[in-house]
Amino acid sequence: MNNLQQHSDEELMKLIQAHDHAAFSELVMRHSERFYALSYRTLFNQVDAEDIVQDSFLKLWQNPSLWQAKRGVKFTTWFYRIIINACYDRNKKKSSQELSLNDQEIDIAVIGLAAIENPNQSLSDIEIALKALPERQRVALNLCFYEGLTNQQAADVMQVKLKALQSLIMRAKTTLKAQFKPTEESHDER
Repeated sequence: MNNLQQHSDEELMKLIQAHDHAAFSELVMRHSERFYALSYRTLFNQVDAEDIVQDSFLKLWQNPSLWQAKRGVKFTTWFYRIIINACYDRNKKKSSQELSLNDQEIDIAVIGLAAIENPNQSLSDIEIALKALPERQRVALNLCFYEGLTNQQAADVMQVKLKALQSLIMRAKTTLKAQFKPTEESHDER
C-alpha cells in the first residue's frame, strides 16, 4: 500500500478522481484546519465556517473533475477560491442579519495588525474592527497574513490583479491603524 502522506495534493486529487477514499481522507485531514481557519476569519461564525469546509469537501468528493490538473493550478490555490466563494455566498445570504459576537468563538488568530501595535486593545474590539472591513479587504488580509500566501498567490485566489490585491491590503491596514491609533488622551495618562 502506498503511503499517501508522501503524495502531493495534486497526486491525491488524481487518486480522488479515480474514487480513492483513502486519498480523499488524507487530503481532508491535511487541509481541514487551514480551510476552517480561513472560513472562520472570513465569516466570524464557527458553525458557518465548519459547514463551509464540510460542504466544500463534500462537493469535491462528489465531483472531483472540477479540479483540472491540465490547468496547472495548485490544489490549495484552487480550493482557497472554492472556500472564499462559499464564504461570499454565505455572507450574501446573511447580509440582512447582524452576525453575533460570541466571546467563546474568538480565535486568537483574529488578532490583527492592530493588536501588535496596541497590545492593550481588547479582542472584541479587534474582531469588530476586522468584521467591519469590507469583505474583500478582510479576505486579502487573511490570505496574505494568516495563510502566508504571497501577494501573487492571494491575487490568483481572489482572481484580481496584483495591484488590486495590494490596494486592498493597504486600505485594510490603513483602516485598522486609524481605528486603533492611540488618542492624545491615552498618551497624556502615561
